[in-house]
Amino acid sequence: MKYMKLGSKPDAFQTEGSNIRFVATELATDIVISIGDVKFYLHKFPLLSKSSRLQRLVASSNEEKNDELDISDIPGGPSAFEICAKFCYGMIVTLNAYNVLAARCAAEYLEMFETIDKGNLIYKIDVFLTSSVFRTWKDSIIVLQSTKSLLPWCENLKIINHCIDSIGSKASIDPSEVEWSYTYNRKKLPSENGIDSHWNGVRKQPMVPNDWWVEDLCELEVDLYKRVIMTIKAKGRTPPVVIGEALRAYAYRRLLGSLEDAVSNGVDCTKRHAALDAIVFLLPTEEGSVSCGFLLKLLKAAYLLESGESHRNNLIKRIGAQLDGASVADLLIPVNTDENSVYNIDLVMAIVEEFMLQNSDNGKAKLQDDEEIVDAENVSVTTVSSTSKLAVAKLIDGYLAEIAKDPNLPLPKLMALAEMASSLPRPTHDGLYRAIDMYLKEHPSLSKSEKKKLCGLMDCKQLSQDACMHAVQNERLPLRVVVQVLFFEQVRASVASARSDPSAELPSAVRSLLPRENGNSIGSSRSAATTTTEEECGVPTSSDINSLRSMRLANNSGGSERSSGSSDTNKNGDDKSGAGKAKGMLMPKKILSKLWSGKTNAGENSSSDTLESPGSVNPEEVKSTQSRITRRSVS
Repeated sequence: MKYMKLGSKPDAFQTEGSNIRFVATELATDIVISIGDVKFYLHKFPLLSKSSRLQRLVASSNEEKNDELDISDIPGGPSAFEICAKFCYGMIVTLNAYNVLAARCAAEYLEMFETIDKGNLIYKIDVFLTSSVFRTWKDSIIVLQSTKSLLPWCENLKIINHCIDSIGSKASIDPSEVEWSYTYNRKKLPSENGIDSHWNGVRKQPMVPNDWWVEDLCELEVDLYKRVIMTIKAKGRTPPVVIGEALRAYAYRRLLGSLEDAVSNGVDCTKRHAALDAIVFLLPTEEGSVSCGFLLKLLKAAYLLESGESHRNNLIKRIGAQLDGASVADLLIPVNTDENSVYNIDLVMAIVEEFMLQNSDNGKAKLQDDEEIVDAENVSVTTVSSTSKLAVAKLIDGYLAEIAKDPNLPLPKLMALAEMASSLPRPTHDGLYRAIDMYLKEHPSLSKSEKKKLCGLMDCKQLSQDACMHAVQNERLPLRVVVQVLFFEQVRASVASARSDPSAELPSAVRSLLPRENGNSIGSSRSAATTTTEEECGVPTSSDINSLRSMRLANNSGGSERSSGSSDTNKNGDDKSGAGKAKGMLMPKKILSKLWSGKTNAGENSSSDTLESPGSVNPEEVKSTQSRITRRSVS
């Protein structure tokens, strides 16, 4: 903190009474200055020799024979006038960052110019501001904070502009040149603490972080903060990621803290509205400058504060461009209305729709301004886009599993969001299965048709072995889905067995059931609207069973096991190969046996949902069982 002392004579003021009356005691007073309830009993000569305004007021009061002057409109009030009066008397006046601006505005009000007296108060304060305050980081911030109560005087005097320019210049310099104190309570990187991976044991001087100025500026009011950040951005020497970090810190200080409690309790949120407007306006446009999680928090705040559509649309577009960086917790935006649902699904659907639009062929065409792109760049863009889609698919699956716990979530809304992201590539459909299972658990009253539609969201061919093991023992799933899982697990085992024998060739019907190399299977991610027939639902047909049977017969010829479970030694010495085939073929049988036991114990013996357990699994019995399933109405 910088100080300045003016004058040399001892203090001639005394305080009297509760209303703070100042009295000059050396000579009889001949003028009274009133500022509200405060009265100053002073002498005309020292005041008139420094103030042009007081000269005019005294001349006017002499004509009216009134010795009391009322200057209640003086900026800074009694304390600022006291500084000016002491200076006129030649007393010692101490100026600092907290009172200098009020004294400067009061001196301007009293017109204490150089034309009245050389070395007057205005000149001395201006020298102090230029040589000391504006050169000090924290003093500049303190002075800027004090301008709010002194408008419009400090604005007309350009003091606000000088403070903002001083702060912006210091925030824009190279961090290695920072030699003043600053507030920094956040975690630094190891390299910023003078320790890096190549540390040689000699401790270096701690480095100044790039965002060293962020916390000090959080003390500013919204309008001043906005002007400071705009100045820093205009200078162009601060990385966008640092600007983004500054906005994030300010948002947590002025906007996001206890926001939900404030809204629910009906607290006035005018300042929070202003903070949201400023932060959204100041967001850097550069990619990666702010995290997707922070943007989602801003969107949540905009929804809670019921801000305008422009803010929401702007944030939704930016979130859609980097949705792969979000987490499930970020997407859980609570409903701010009287709806029964817990989370705002519509807002998330708008974000997913924006992501799908930006990653569609039309969206990419709009984003590619340069038509001449080398092949290597095209490959890079494609790889990034594919990785982004995989991440978003995983994100949506996790979000579906979370919102499925809401007992009031309507099925159409869940399915609408799932179908919106159905075209995204997924290595497996385990995430969708988890969401479906969670919804079935929380909504046991679903009808058979609703369960059928819900289960149509996933592709049984895309389930992992662990998911299949869980599904066949899951009593909440329709029997039709369990049969599909068993069949495709049988196909998978047959394929594994066939691949171990290079001479074996898979039938075309079985090859058509296999997942493609890109992770998508034929007919994957079916919509619920296409699950009305057995063929569309993926139920194995008789032709599929025949193909599977012919493949198994071909694989078993030459000494491999039959489906009854008996094994013979391979005469050609391929014991390991035969055992591997047998193991692959018997796995679905074990799963099937668990299914029969589980279903029997659960008492599911209705004619529409129960199959008679076969003694062994062979192609003829599977075909017969499939015929029964086709003839009956199985849900």
